[in-house]
Amino acid sequence: MTTEGQYRKNISPGKEVEIVLKKDQRTGEKTKGIVQDILTNSPSHPHGIKVRLSDGQVGRVKNIIY
Repeated sequence: MTTEGQYRKNISPGKEVEIVLKKDQRTGEKTKGIVQDILTNSPSHPHGIKVRLSDGQVGRVKNIIY
């Protein structure tokens, strides 16, 4: 697993990312989408920065898609 999703500086609105939704934390199933808002205020988080996608779903960033 990459650690880039744990750092706020790597994430900005408009980036395509893979997140894990709260309901999918047990399975680790990822959801792909475009970042609308960054919800985590601290510069880093061990489980990934929490974001809201453009479709309204909220989860923690696991991968950034380049």
